[in-house]
Amino acid sequence: MATHLWQLRQAARHFWLGGLIAYPTEAVYGLGCNPLDEDAVQRLLELKKRPIDKGLILIASDFDQLRPFIIEPAQEIMAPVFCSWPGPTTWLLPAAPRVPKWLTGRYRSIAVRVTAHPLAAELCRACESPLISTSANISGHQPAKNSLTLYKQFDGQIDFILNGNVGPLKQPTPIQDAISGTLIRK
Repeated sequence: MATHLWQLRQAARHFWLGGLIAYPTEAVYGLGCNPLDEDAVQRLLELKKRPIDKGLILIASDFDQLRPFIIEPAQEIMAPVFCSWPGPTTWLLPAAPRVPKWLTGRYRSIAVRVTAHPLAAELCRACESPLISTSANISGHQPAKNSLTLYKQFDGQIDFILNGNVGPLKQPTPIQDAISGTLIRK
């Protein structure tokens, strides 16, 4: 427990200093940073070789962390969202007007999830913020499922790795549009 506490403090320090953090999620290691730090996000996108127009996912420890980033739809639209959280489903919700384009890409929505992974949730609490959560891999490569793969693939380009076990999912989390109900990614 003390080791995780020390790691969480170090990860949060890197988060606030504009660093890139790798951490376990429900299926794979995630790569994240402060979603409001444009330089950190640009560095993350360059490292992954990911185009900015795709948009990014935010994970949070609770819904309150996500509220500043969304326009909350009607209760009947949010009901299935709340029923699935905390959990491995990522939802597309309307983005708040001031959400930076580096988070939404070419879309008017933003992908968000209240994570069920205990260490990822603790990291969000330690940072007092949602985190960007994109799979820890260079685009086109397999996502990392352990820290050894991270070291090999990124060779010291990640500022901090929060060691832990990934969750039991075999595939990345599903993404569903809350407004239309359309399943975007299985």
